[in-house]
Amino acid sequence: MRWFWIDRFVELESGRRAVAIKNVALAEEQMDGYGPFLPLMPASLIIEGLAQTGGLLVAEHNDFTERVVLAKLGKAVFHGPAVAGDTLTYTVVAENIQADGAICKATSHIGDRLHAEVDMVFAHLDDRFQGVDLFEPAEFLRMLRLLRMFDVGRTETGEKIKIPEHLLHAEREEAAAIG
Repeated sequence: MRWFWIDRFVELESGRRAVAIKNVALAEEQMDGYGPFLPLMPASLIIEGLAQTGGLLVAEHNDFTERVVLAKLGKAVFHGPAVAGDTLTYTVVAENIQADGAICKATSHIGDRLHAEVDMVFAHLDDRFQGVDLFEPAEFLRMLRLLRMFDVGRTETGEKIKIPEHLLHAEREEAAAIG
């Protein structure tokens, strides 16, 4: 992922719900877009942060074996701006995960205040994209660790989620090639 629009996961219940945070900083490049006197986080990037949170929730449900992409926004309602210094809390609830994709409801809060509501549809890429990885697996695992997904992730029964073997295998292969 070239751009991270979430800073870390704070909760993840496999196949059901994910909570991530994004600290909006004045030093970020996108904050210059509206001028020096109005440092707003663009709504499109907030949607992308919600989509990254939801996409990883949906992908984790299948041990990251499906290639998940945002396919459609059903609605996106913003109740105010996000400015430098705000911490956005993204909550995504998977309403339905099927073989071809998922439907999720997402919200963004600033403190206790509802900031945004977004309905999202994710798709699993079909066989036309067979053999095409969206991310190199060892690099993807590094990103998931950086986002602390495996630190906070739990199964429906409360057990810690495990790192899928295919990602660990890629990590071992990369280490062997380097070392």
